[in-house]
Amino acid sequence: MTDDHEKTLGQVLRYGLVGVVSNLIGYAAYLLLTAFVLPPKLAMTLLYAVGAAVGFFGNRHFTFRHRGSVSRAAIAYVIVHGIGWALNFLLLYTFSDRLGYPHQLIQAVAVLLVAAYVFVSMRRFVFPVQQEEKGSRE
Repeated sequence: MTDDHEKTLGQVLRYGLVGVVSNLIGYAAYLLLTAFVLPPKLAMTLLYAVGAAVGFFGNRHFTFRHRGSVSRAAIAYVIVHGIGWALNFLLLYTFSDRLGYPHQLIQAVAVLLVAAYVFVSMRRFVFPVQQEEKGSRE
């Protein structure tokens, strides 16, 4: 296995660990909020914002071990998560509101789809391998 494959596998495992814990907590909060207080898309929006804000530091330091520009990464992170939120919203709207599937099921599937999109986007655009790191391995 090459160094790049090992690094990617480590990132996937760390992202998965952070993701499983945070998404289980977030999904439980989603179920509680929608059962007692908020409509589904508003609950998802609030929890998405909180999870994304907390996730920036965990993913930057723990998952990707990024040492590049914090401001550049933060801007890219907001854009990636804005798209992730829109994808989540559209999934809820289309499959729950329009087609009548239970929002609980759609949100569970959306968590997985959005997480995959966010990981790939963060690895490529938010916390990419710095040029000096690439150069040192060649």
